[in-house]
Amino acid sequence: MGSSRALLRGELRTHHSLGLGLGLLCWQADEMAAGMERRTLGEFSWEPGPDFGTPQKYDPTFKGPIHDRGCTDIICCILLLIAILGYVIVGVVAWTHGDPRKVIYPTDSRGQFCGQLGTPNENKPFLFYFNIMKCASPLVLLEFHCPTKQICVNKCPDRYLTYLKVRTQLTKDFEYYKQFCDPGFNDQQKSVPEVLRDGDCPAMITPSKPLARRCLPAINTKKGVIMVGNETTFDDGRGQTKRNVTELLEGAKKANVVLEARQLAMKIFEDYTVSWYWIIIGLVIALVISFIFIVLLRFLAGIMIWVMIVLVILVLGYGIFHCYMEYARLKGEAGSDVSLKDLGFQTDLRVYLHLKQTWLAFMIILCIIEVIIILLLIFLRKRILIAIALIKEASRAVGHIMMSLVFPLCTFFLVCLCIAYWASTAVFLSTSNEAVYKVFNESNCDYAGQTCVPETFNMTNITKQCPDARCLFAFYGGETAYHKYLIVFQIYNAFMFFWLANFVIALGQVTLAGAFASYYWAFKKPDDMPAFPLFSSFGRALRYHTGSLAFGSLILAIVQIIRVLLEYLDHRLKAAENKFAKFLLTCLKCCFWCLEKFIKFLNRNAYIMIAIYGTNFCTSAKNAFFLLMRNIIRVAVLDKVTDFLLFLGKLLIVGSVGILAFFFFTQRIKLVQDTAPPLNYYWVPILTVIVGSYLIAHGFFSVYAMCVDTLFLCFCEDLERNDGSPERPYYMSPELSEILLKGSLESSKSADSQG
Repeated sequence: MGSSRALLRGELRTHHSLGLGLGLLCWQADEMAAGMERRTLGEFSWEPGPDFGTPQKYDPTFKGPIHDRGCTDIICCILLLIAILGYVIVGVVAWTHGDPRKVIYPTDSRGQFCGQLGTPNENKPFLFYFNIMKCASPLVLLEFHCPTKQICVNKCPDRYLTYLKVRTQLTKDFEYYKQFCDPGFNDQQKSVPEVLRDGDCPAMITPSKPLARRCLPAINTKKGVIMVGNETTFDDGRGQTKRNVTELLEGAKKANVVLEARQLAMKIFEDYTVSWYWIIIGLVIALVISFIFIVLLRFLAGIMIWVMIVLVILVLGYGIFHCYMEYARLKGEAGSDVSLKDLGFQTDLRVYLHLKQTWLAFMIILCIIEVIIILLLIFLRKRILIAIALIKEASRAVGHIMMSLVFPLCTFFLVCLCIAYWASTAVFLSTSNEAVYKVFNESNCDYAGQTCVPETFNMTNITKQCPDARCLFAFYGGETAYHKYLIVFQIYNAFMFFWLANFVIALGQVTLAGAFASYYWAFKKPDDMPAFPLFSSFGRALRYHTGSLAFGSLILAIVQIIRVLLEYLDHRLKAAENKFAKFLLTCLKCCFWCLEKFIKFLNRNAYIMIAIYGTNFCTSAKNAFFLLMRNIIRVAVLDKVTDFLLFLGKLLIVGSVGILAFFFFTQRIKLVQDTAPPLNYYWVPILTVIVGSYLIAHGFFSVYAMCVDTLFLCFCEDLERNDGSPERPYYMSPELSEILLKGSLESSKSADSQG
């Protein structure tokens, strides 16, 4: 029997150059001859039980992650293709009916765009409100429309005038005033009350400035007094008493509810225009540092991990020291004792840096992070050595598959395509409505808010019962079946975005998993590996497992769209007083958040099993879950400690680049002090560099994380299939087996001696 095993094993060895893990066949030969036997692996021992299934049994038809595969989850693959076809149809319909100009250009009371080329308003880019004070009505917040007439003008008024004054005094200002009247109005025979009643001209005009292409009162403050021009009161042009400028201010605030946000956005945009090339330089530095770190990790994994740990502690220590020095410097300075609560929210974040409380808060946060990291390193010092061995093995795998470092760029590009298609479709859907006109009036009227037709409005009974009623453009909507189901199309658009984005990410994960699995299951590394493991894995994933990837991403997309709907309900119920509903909604949001995290974890490991065995999604998810549960100690000790070390690497890169950006943009580096651009908010480029650096570092380290997870699952499978004997050798490298199994053997010996 021994010779037959050796013969079978020797015959199978000749096929290693063609596949990944063909040596597993030897285990089946031994298993058939000797039968099942229980293996004890020290502290990581496993005994078959009903709770977490049984180990993978040797299958003579199993030939690793390359051979003998079939299409899996075909139904889900067909569903994905049908869904994509429907998504394309929705996009075409949206692009046919949509008009993004409705977002870019303001619209007058007739539904015409201001400043749009090829229209009568081509030379009139600004929107003028006849009575800006009516914009203070709550109707603005309900229907996003100011209940006053609006016309397009070529420039905003620069002086204060009333229609009554220009008509009675017959000054030359009347010609200037007419440009703010209804287009085509030239009937000077009408009396002033008739003109104002018919809405032909505004009762007054005030000095205004364009903001987001809308003429808003040019309000300023002098010594704390609100003024327009040099006046604190004004005549409303209707013969009434003087009115306070604050009424104009309230109307202006409601007319543009995002006034301050737009001002902030403009300043941020200005900062980007003067600092974009420095931001790119910072991101390039992060890219170079990340690449150098990964390359050094390939050859000096152990040294680099310990250097990384020390540098993270030093960087955090310097941050604590800097915060303390700033805190000590501000002692005794006037205004530095103001609390953050009293100061409130300020768009200029530099104000907070002049407060002692800000630096004290930073120092406390950094101290807490520093203490947590040090305590984790102390308690996990022995496990860190094992995790370093796993990272070393991952470094060797990445070294043999260097294309894996640039593969995330492909995933990133495909995700960007998904985002672009979703965003453009959403914009066209939201702008594919028709102009809806409603009845607006100043006095009480039963017809207020009802839809109307401008062409026939003056011939209806509404004008008789409500003389001051006007049929004005309200918003874009529609009564057709297409317009009624627009919200359904938007939900479908969001759902397909989640599904396709998750599918692209899953494709990237299973591709990397298949490539790294081919490294692990090659008995002679790298001789038994395929010539192009990454491209081979990518081809297998698309050819055989598109349905399985669609299945996993579909489950995740359903959970994510439910979370979006829950967030929408939470937003709608903010003003409600039903505490039970809020509590129930909060519980649901928490549960679905946890469910999403669990599904992402399960999907990731299921994709690894799909890459190795080629089984369908449900089988792979079940096998991955049971395999992890049978090795739960290893999951907690090895895999998560490795994730922690990789997180420290990302933290080191982000922290280093972030500190460099902070000193540069705050002009604290004397050598380049004059080179730094003048900024409104220096936190804008700093945060951009920090976020970009994290994404870059995460892209590089995600390859390592996927490699570690794949090797870890392969390691667990290897332990369950083989015992390290000459007949059933492990497929892990000698370096990995020496460290990972050292403790197991010692535990086994101590257990035998006690027995």
